[in-house]
Amino acid sequence: MNFDPVSEAKRIEGEIIAWRRDFHMHPELGYEEERTSRIVEEHLREWGYSIKRVGTGIIADIGRGEKTIALRADMDALPIQEENDAPYKSKIPGKMHACGHDAHTAMLLGAAKIIAEHKDELNGRVRLIFQPAEEGGNGAVKMIEGGALEGVNAIFGFHVWMDLPSGIIGIREGPFLAGAGIFGGEIIGKGGHGASPHETVDPIPIAAETVLAFQTIVSRNVPPIETGVVSVTSVHGGRAFNVIPEEVEFRGTFRFFKPEIGGLIQRRMREILEGLTKAHGAKYELNIEELTPPTINSKEMADFARKVAGKYGLKYGEVQPTMGAEDFTFYLQKVPGAFLALGIRNEEKEIIYPHHHPRFNVDEDVLYLGTAMEVALAFEFLR
Repeated sequence: MNFDPVSEAKRIEGEIIAWRRDFHMHPELGYEEERTSRIVEEHLREWGYSIKRVGTGIIADIGRGEKTIALRADMDALPIQEENDAPYKSKIPGKMHACGHDAHTAMLLGAAKIIAEHKDELNGRVRLIFQPAEEGGNGAVKMIEGGALEGVNAIFGFHVWMDLPSGIIGIREGPFLAGAGIFGGEIIGKGGHGASPHETVDPIPIAAETVLAFQTIVSRNVPPIETGVVSVTSVHGGRAFNVIPEEVEFRGTFRFFKPEIGGLIQRRMREILEGLTKAHGAKYELNIEELTPPTINSKEMADFARKVAGKYGLKYGEVQPTMGAEDFTFYLQKVPGAFLALGIRNEEKEIIYPHHHPRFNVDEDVLYLGTAMEVALAFEFLR
């Protein structure tokens, strides 16, 4: 490489920030990323990439050779009303980039520009994956089905990270993010007058017992040296103060690092509901769906990322595992790679709010470091 990716990224820092702010002002939910992907595609075509569309997703290639490295960014926003008072605040009511995907798209767009400017130095092919619907839509699966990994030898992705100090690149081998599932169902009793509970089968106390019993799955069934989460996040039943409802609906999520723990959690949920409803003379329905397996980084690719960061003077460190989930795992199931973090926590700027919070924000001053790392990974892998 006859150029310094850090200097090159710093040179276009203003553009990276401007792209991020533009995407932030115009958030689009999963599989609705029409405007975002159109802007990305226009730039990529201008810079000489060959493009394949997969719905609102984009697969972009540049260079030729035996080896191919893929870099991925996600583009979707969340159904959250933004509470920040910034000049680039979301202009779309009820939608917000509260997870940093606007930053991911802008960083990779910056990398795309630099790579294109130095394409004559490439000793292989770079594939850029701009993916829709990471937030629960498993957009990664759609992109893989559309050919995103064909011929790819390694893949890397970035996520801005509130748990790391601003500017630190987090690198971890092995399990990084958890597997995730969703559950939902209803407890079906017998409704009636609130003054005559003995004539009903009241689903509300059964639901209350169920929520409490679900908390014992992790505390009393999962081995203490293992990790799991069961969170009931939604309970709805009844509308009137004097009416015992017929049913109570509930929803939630469970998380795990090992498939056998995920299986244990699902089995215990069914057993608890079966026992409690039978004891009270009620019925139940339960639907469980596993969304994503755990995100497990290749040791080889994590070591490679550390080596690249060190070579170009980028600050890096260990990033702790989290029970959050990411569909980047589907790429890693098929191709060696690593999912990296870019620290954005900056207390002086009050950038302290967690992902998916209405006041989530990113430290824009370090975004160019993510771009620099993506460029460095591409050229070093293709040496």
